[in-house]
Amino acid sequence: MNVFYEEAGTFKVGAILADNNTSLQIETVHGKRSKIKTTAVLFRFDTPPLAEFMSHAQQVAAELDPDFLWECCPQETEFASDTLAADYFGHSPSPIESAATLLLLQSAPMYFYKKGHGRYKAAPPDALKAALAGQEKKRLQAAQQAHYVEQLNQFILPEEFKPLSTSLLYKPDKNSLEWKALETVCAEKKLTVTKLMEKCGAIPSSHDYHFNQFVREYFPEGTGFGELETQPIGDTPSDLCYADVAAFSIDDASTTEIDDAFSVTPLALGSFRIGIHIAAPALGIHLESPLENAISSRLSTVYLPGKKITMLPDSVINHFTLAENKLCPVLSLYLDVADDFTIIKTESKLEKIKIAANLRHNALEQHFNETALNKGDFTHAFSKEFSLLWKFACKMESHRGKINDSNSDKIDYSFEINGEHVTISERRRGSPIDKVVSELMIFVNTEWGKQLTDAGITGIFRSQANGKVKMSISPAPHQGLGVSQYAWSSSPMRRYVDLINQRQLIAMLRNETPPYNKNSNQLLIAMRDFETAYGIYGEFQRAMERYWCLRWLLQEKIQTIDAQVIKENLVKLDSIPFVTRVPSLPEVAPGTYVKLKLSEIDLLDRTLHAEFLQKLDA
Repeated sequence: MNVFYEEAGTFKVGAILADNNTSLQIETVHGKRSKIKTTAVLFRFDTPPLAEFMSHAQQVAAELDPDFLWECCPQETEFASDTLAADYFGHSPSPIESAATLLLLQSAPMYFYKKGHGRYKAAPPDALKAALAGQEKKRLQAAQQAHYVEQLNQFILPEEFKPLSTSLLYKPDKNSLEWKALETVCAEKKLTVTKLMEKCGAIPSSHDYHFNQFVREYFPEGTGFGELETQPIGDTPSDLCYADVAAFSIDDASTTEIDDAFSVTPLALGSFRIGIHIAAPALGIHLESPLENAISSRLSTVYLPGKKITMLPDSVINHFTLAENKLCPVLSLYLDVADDFTIIKTESKLEKIKIAANLRHNALEQHFNETALNKGDFTHAFSKEFSLLWKFACKMESHRGKINDSNSDKIDYSFEINGEHVTISERRRGSPIDKVVSELMIFVNTEWGKQLTDAGITGIFRSQANGKVKMSISPAPHQGLGVSQYAWSSSPMRRYVDLINQRQLIAMLRNETPPYNKNSNQLLIAMRDFETAYGIYGEFQRAMERYWCLRWLLQEKIQTIDAQVIKENLVKLDSIPFVTRVPSLPEVAPGTYVKLKLSEIDLLDRTLHAEFLQKLDA
């Protein structure tokens, strides 16, 4: 005797070896022996043979029509499977017919709801209709996904993907058919989604891919300012005194946010007065204003080769930038300096000045350089001013204990992008122009940090100890700069922290209550958010500089290049700020120069393969 039984939701057959009333000892067609409860048995049979039973039942079940059976069965009440089988076949069902009916009922859960041991109930018409519609939808989706996979395998971008390309690249819906098709093909071809999309022509510009990825994540509302771009800026306070000084700025040719300028005024007995003038956007950006909300979320200007995302709208920049021949509100620090370049006194003022000139590095360096200084031959409209500022800067550098600072030997790189062409220029750090500007900026940020501290006014300070830089609302030494305290205040149009400190300084000069105190959550949140954003923006700038270095290598068709070993297999390529690892590099000392062969430049991953060729003579 054999049994047809149910175990763990599956129908099985077996031969009875022993009947223990409440349980049976059975042997399956494959010879496996097991114990089952008698309640699991649906019926017993002798024929056909056990080995043939399930195949016969499955053949009959395959011929049954679930739609017809659903129409035949009771619609409102439960029914036994044998009752339905008898109605369908027109006679008491054979074991094969009973098994086939059960197999059909079990395999059609949309039509029949299981209610118990061999008992079912017909699905309500509306529920069945919805289930069948869902099944058809899944069938069509599967067919559509298969069609997508077929096209992607041929590196053809399906037409339906085109309006979704951006979201598929940056923020995909991983339940969508498009994403599932991409995943399938990527697994087959061992490609990333980005690489597959590129091969399908969905990434026409590798530069735009990187830039848009950054913008989508950190500027989800876009890089523009909307209505804030056209809102008028309030008038400059009428109580600002006019300072009759010949101020000039020194910046790169592309700089539009000019927020610092300098002046030199002769005094009696060979002494002179240095003016450090900082643009004062804090006068026109009010707390709780929509503009304040916008810039407090941006926190800094984002720089990258050929582009920038400004912290302030162009209208505000144009209003406060220290442009040539323009009358500008400024926060000024004046230094009275003796003929031996020691500082006699300092004074801070909120005033307005007229900018005499916007000097640019590339033009100024032709006149103001080490060669001209050594010869004492320096012809320029501001030659006297620069000569005095140079000597003063050297004195300040010495005073900070940084006269032999190794940073002055480092190379800075500038990127100029014209269409698809990139020019990368080297510029040695520590040139006379750099030293003048950096020393004056270090001094003003140090002095204004001191003035805030002495006045008992909270500011945001940068400090450095044991090589680690941090920001806090408490002044502390900055070991790297060799100063007692340092508060960023010199770039209020480019850094939100500087704007905050400027507000505190203006309140100090006007004897007003400062906008922020040491218990201000707004100040602490702004400081924390700024540190995070500033780090992210800096990392993005370095990543895009790396991208343009790779573009330059391709543009110049460079296949071999010299490089200097930093440590182990890490090297820096000559002429560009690009660092990479060379797996084939033999063990050589740091500082050694080597020649490399370059290949496999990947603009999406921003990588290349470098192979060691030879060691170069020192």
